[in-house]
Amino acid sequence: MSTLTTIGNQEWCAFDELQIPAIKARIDSGAKTSSIQAVNIKRVLRNGTRWAEFEVNPVQDNRSLTVKCSAKIVDTRVIKSSTGQSQKRYVIETPVRIGPNTYTIELTLASRDQMEFRMLLGRQAMQDFIIDPNNSFYFGDLSSDDVLGYYKHLIRKESGLKLALLATNKELYSNKRILEAAQARGHDIRFYNIQYCYMHMDAAKPEVRYRGGSILEDIDAVIPRIRPSMTFYGCALLRQFEGVGTYCFNNANAISQSRDKLHSSQLFSSKGINTPITGFAKSPLDTKDLISMVGGAPLIIKLLESTQGKGVVSAETNIAAESVINAFKSLKANILVQEFIKEAQGKDIRCFVVNGRVVAAVQRQAASGDFRSNIHLGGVAVKVKITAEEKRLAVRAAKVFHLDVAGVDIIRSNKGPLVLEVNSSPGLEGIENATGKDLANAMIMAIEKKLNYIPTN
Repeated sequence: MSTLTTIGNQEWCAFDELQIPAIKARIDSGAKTSSIQAVNIKRVLRNGTRWAEFEVNPVQDNRSLTVKCSAKIVDTRVIKSSTGQSQKRYVIETPVRIGPNTYTIELTLASRDQMEFRMLLGRQAMQDFIIDPNNSFYFGDLSSDDVLGYYKHLIRKESGLKLALLATNKELYSNKRILEAAQARGHDIRFYNIQYCYMHMDAAKPEVRYRGGSILEDIDAVIPRIRPSMTFYGCALLRQFEGVGTYCFNNANAISQSRDKLHSSQLFSSKGINTPITGFAKSPLDTKDLISMVGGAPLIIKLLESTQGKGVVSAETNIAAESVINAFKSLKANILVQEFIKEAQGKDIRCFVVNGRVVAAVQRQAASGDFRSNIHLGGVAVKVKITAEEKRLAVRAAKVFHLDVAGVDIIRSNKGPLVLEVNSSPGLEGIENATGKDLANAMIMAIEKKLNYIPTN
């Protein structure tokens, strides 16, 4: 009779054949099969045998460290996920090492980017284990530095490039991903909180200073992630960098123009870029004509300073629209009035554009009872295939502002695709999770290209 091994509710595993020396697994007896996070899965034939080639990001919340794997496919199964959705997955068989012991288990290849763990150990793989649900890491825990040590061969040698991430919250998903991606490519990247930067304007020696020290002359490129409330000051800082020739991945003028919804609408109109019919007026005397101009209710009313769907309301009738518009005007608020695209059914498309190319796209569906599809407001993003016309429209919209990176929101209408708006600091979390793409890495590579940097390893 074999001796059973006790394990906790989570353990560190190693897959020597896949060259994955450390990956944290959730031990879940409620799940039948085990699975490992895998992206870019391809089926290939080797001597008449089916193999899977795939990539694993073994470190949680880090898409920039990628292990390329391959394994023979032993089965294809329909697996029901924790959300109740059925998915067809490849099954591989491989040894797993937990503590001092090695076992051969079956693994399904699955997208686990939105899960807490990169790996799940199901009950089919637990025949040799006793599970202690109240404890974890029976064979020892690993620190973040320990884990990165296992994968240091995936990190490029120091490049010599010095980058600055200019933002306000280092812990935001997008900012963490950009820092990880730059570090994985060997660059020296530093985070600077916009609120603690200040300027020394001197013809002889202009500076941007940060908590007592000069940062301007040390930086090769700046990546601005400026929240709307910091637009004025953040753009002033960027102009200081631009004044001495530092490359900014989205310059101050591009960000300022894209943040101004009225100016954006005027630019789109002048460049022949189709948008929902939009109106703007100051006097309450023009309200009825303004409503009529955009086709009447239902319609959308937007504050010029709105972001992430906040300050955007719908009016179902002309009377309701008049009341909302006049209420905003009485508060001295500047608003746009826009036609409502009923056939879109609460959906829009976010195109992620980098250096004049759409590198990812998702369709966002508004939460039940809402018309705004923003992820921050409960919208759901799914990967979508967009048309050539939609790609061209997204690229043209980003080029109107000369943006190096942009999130272009498009809505499908009976008149064809229409641009809703262009975001100069597009979030990464929703679109990376939905597409499995490393968009932070795409941004860093775009900066390298602009700087004519050629990787040496």
